[in-house]
Amino acid sequence: MSVVAVLDVGKTNLKLLAATPEGAVLEAVRTRNLSRPGPPYLHVDLAAMEAWLLGALGDLARRHRLAAFVATGYGTSGVLVDDDGPVLPMMDYEAAAPGWLDDAYAAEGPGFAETGCLVDPGAHRLAKQMLWLERDFPDDFARARWLLTLPQYFAWRLGGVPASEITTLAAQTHLWNPAAAGFTGIVRRRGWDRLIPPRRNAWDVLGTIRPDLAAAHGLPPDLALLCGVHDSNANYHRFLAAGLGDVPLLSTGTWIIGFRPGLPLDRLESRRGMVANVDVDGRPIGCTLHMGGREWERIAGPDPAEAMPADLATLIAAGTMALPSFAEGDGLFPGRAGRGEIIGPAPSGPAGRAALATLYTALSCATALDLLEARGRVIVDGGVAANPIFAPLLAALRPGDRVETSAESDGSAIGAALLWARSRGHATARVPLLPAVPLALPGLAAYAERWRTLAGAPGVAAL
Repeated sequence: MSVVAVLDVGKTNLKLLAATPEGAVLEAVRTRNLSRPGPPYLHVDLAAMEAWLLGALGDLARRHRLAAFVATGYGTSGVLVDDDGPVLPMMDYEAAAPGWLDDAYAAEGPGFAETGCLVDPGAHRLAKQMLWLERDFPDDFARARWLLTLPQYFAWRLGGVPASEITTLAAQTHLWNPAAAGFTGIVRRRGWDRLIPPRRNAWDVLGTIRPDLAAAHGLPPDLALLCGVHDSNANYHRFLAAGLGDVPLLSTGTWIIGFRPGLPLDRLESRRGMVANVDVDGRPIGCTLHMGGREWERIAGPDPAEAMPADLATLIAAGTMALPSFAEGDGLFPGRAGRGEIIGPAPSGPAGRAALATLYTALSCATALDLLEARGRVIVDGGVAANPIFAPLLAALRPGDRVETSAESDGSAIGAALLWARSRGHATARVPLLPAVPLALPGLAAYAERWRTLAGAPGVAAL
């Protein structure tokens, strides 16, 4: 049986999975994805990542007949390379930026109307990283031949063919204008377009693995290398392939991304964590983006216990609330970056903290769905979907909607694996969904309304 090897680069973890062309995961290996503090700045250890990848690929090849390799990874990250490798380390988007950068970028960078994405402080946009590198490291910058976004970097390292791809170019980088389907003004003015390789589809086969790598690591010499795809868009591709492209989706992990097909981009509210994304076929999609997984961890604490509906009921009766935001950015709630607080009686023990984190996450996700004007049906997948009380709680908060969950925890990798089938003319998939039964929680509606008011949710003035 032919098998697809999928590298899934998360902000916290690396995974290499063996999957069938139909998207069934056969096995997975994992390791931590650690950034290095510098010099010259906080950066991703690409050399360590590549060494781990090649060793793990060799191990997979001893157990499976590998036919193809594809990488998927997080957005707004790229690396400048010459013919031999990186000319500068790949910046971690959470790197502490020099003091001049925000003002310089504000004067020259694109606005929300052009990108469908706000300017965040620091290095959170790839175009800001480029401006920093060009000014502070001019000699290295001048040596660069290509700017490769994360999935395409690994395709290039394994096969030597540089490429760009629409979902990674458009993933909050500020390099791409989704509405105009072209580069932003700063890219053209500063000549960065010379660094962008030819654009290919996510499912395009760029070639086969380099013979020296195949020989050194016991890999099949005909291993096909796909162009690769942004992680949340890989997950979204799974639903597209299953004929569910018209259903709103909450894709959850460290970041929670709401997808709303068909939402006009002029309905995006720039200050409320709304962004324009682009799917693998180049179609713009209205989205929300907030760091909900990280916020859940910060509220729940280091050793959470499984929360039960009774734990939710206790918090609701006591009026205990977590109010945004427990991440560095505003997220969905303007002006609340880093202002996260808990009001009311303290939650009791690890289960109480987990219940409070679940309440907060469900209320935030309900807010995201309101912003997206999503009604009638919504699918939740990813890490949050594995929480057994989350979807029933979200269904209780949205009594007019049908909330369904995808129990698959490796959605991005599966969506990436399905690209191999698409490259061969097969574009269908099946996504099993479980309907959520709404929880019966007395006082929930009043609790939610008070939370919305205190949080400053859409259409509600903060007190």
